[in-house]
Amino acid sequence: MRVTTILALLPLALAAPARLEKRANPTVIAPSPQATVVGSNILGVEAFKGIPYAQPPVGQLRLKPPQPLTSALGKVDGTGIPRACPQFFFSVDPAAFPTNVLGVLLNTPLFQAATNAGEDCLTINVQRPAGTKADAKLPVLFWIFGGGFELGSTAMYDGTSLVAESVAQGKPIVFVAVNYRVGGFGFMPGKEILADGSANLGLLDQRLGLQWVADNIAAFGGDPEKVTIWGESAGAISVMDQMMLYDGNINYKGKPLFRAGIMNSGSVVPADPVDCPKGQAIYDTVVQKAGCSGSANTLSCLRDVPYTKLLNAANSVPGILSYFTVNLSYLPRPDGKALTASPDVLAAAGKYAKVPFIVGDQEDEGTLFGLFTPNLTTTAEITTYLTSIFFNSASPTQIDQLVGSYQTITEDGSPFRTGLLNNIYPQFKRVAAMLGDFTFTLTRRIFLEVSSQVNPDVPSWSYLATYNYGTPIMGTFHGSDILQVFNGILPNNAAKTIRGYYYSFIYNLDPNVGNNFGEWPQWSKSKKLIEFQANKNEYLDDNFRSDTYDILKKNVASLRV
Repeated sequence: MRVTTILALLPLALAAPARLEKRANPTVIAPSPQATVVGSNILGVEAFKGIPYAQPPVGQLRLKPPQPLTSALGKVDGTGIPRACPQFFFSVDPAAFPTNVLGVLLNTPLFQAATNAGEDCLTINVQRPAGTKADAKLPVLFWIFGGGFELGSTAMYDGTSLVAESVAQGKPIVFVAVNYRVGGFGFMPGKEILADGSANLGLLDQRLGLQWVADNIAAFGGDPEKVTIWGESAGAISVMDQMMLYDGNINYKGKPLFRAGIMNSGSVVPADPVDCPKGQAIYDTVVQKAGCSGSANTLSCLRDVPYTKLLNAANSVPGILSYFTVNLSYLPRPDGKALTASPDVLAAAGKYAKVPFIVGDQEDEGTLFGLFTPNLTTTAEITTYLTSIFFNSASPTQIDQLVGSYQTITEDGSPFRTGLLNNIYPQFKRVAAMLGDFTFTLTRRIFLEVSSQVNPDVPSWSYLATYNYGTPIMGTFHGSDILQVFNGILPNNAAKTIRGYYYSFIYNLDPNVGNNFGEWPQWSKSKKLIEFQANKNEYLDDNFRSDTYDILKKNVASLRV
């Protein structure tokens, strides 16, 4: 948030308690399903939180696609903290300091209770400038949180500063955040899941949330025809998947559900099908841990076991904060119905929504995940690691070429541009560079190149964030944009301009219209990135680590997770 914004809001923040008590809570009547939603007003932003958008996915609706609400909700108290969907616990290696300490802390009952998690969790939050009328028709920013498809909730992402800053920059928005199922409750794989038509439930939750927006956001002063979807990490991958669901069909009641997309740290993730061997092993492990192995219908058994028992079973497989890192147990996988093929195949076939988009990365996406692999001390061990855990379909030659393209940690090690510094174990910088490139940075470039060929008339913009350059060990790490862009904790160039470009994009489908931040060149025309630094912006040719990029592009069909 800019300093001027904070100063402008101070009179309201310092208002006498009696004055605040006299102000009536804002109330909106949502039409479908009918609900009288009572919200709150803090610092000039009205919030309506925890609005149900689907039937509770409990009982026999557990591990089933979300079902629309069919009856009026009556009065909804939108002033509390929404319940999170069931959260993933974390694998803990007792010998791996300091990550063992993090895992132990996150697995404590206190932390798990603090997430306020439970199965009845499919709700949506709406935040808007105070006083917004139903006929305002403000553009809508629809937020999809990240968390490795394992954790996260709308309660973690308050949009107050985003809405306030949009007002300060003269482009007021309505902010919407959707809760969706994660972990085993939202992305369970296996042939049984596929046969039941119950794959990719988290994506289907998000899609139903978008349909709720189409039906109801006008009552809150938003324009259902001006929706931009935005996500970070798994949320960004979800934005890409929403563009690809049903081969790119985003129409609902004859109109598109959204008109643009923003992806922070995530895009195409090439993936094997729901019933692939890796996915089936996950399902079988959960079934065994839940005590359902002897059941004639293991999926029905999973729907019947007590909540805590299923939660513990679903969380018994490797998590993202473990040695398996971004080789996720739970993630969107092709099911032949909603997600008809691997995203790389859909991209090449042009089977995705033709909407303008922004996609970009932090410079050091992989440093966070490299913390969890300190036993990798040689390049041979890295090769074994990638072959056995990540890319089961790749040949030894392909993996050797991939690893060999990271020749030195001075040139190809992350945090980048730090020479021999920050290499906390013998292969840390090499592993961090690889995990970041494979999952985020170079796959982003592959999608941009493909999209510019199959849909050359669809504009795209891309960036590389380097505003945390110099941070020991981590650099500009994965997730640091939540602090800097989403929450705007530092009133510097990066926060101001990134937010400003985004508001312009939300309003005009072009980040350059309506601001004086300097031209952000279209990637589809220039192959250039804007580099967001702490105190200024510059431009980069998107050609770094081209040898690795060429290997990834050539072998993408063998490098699915």
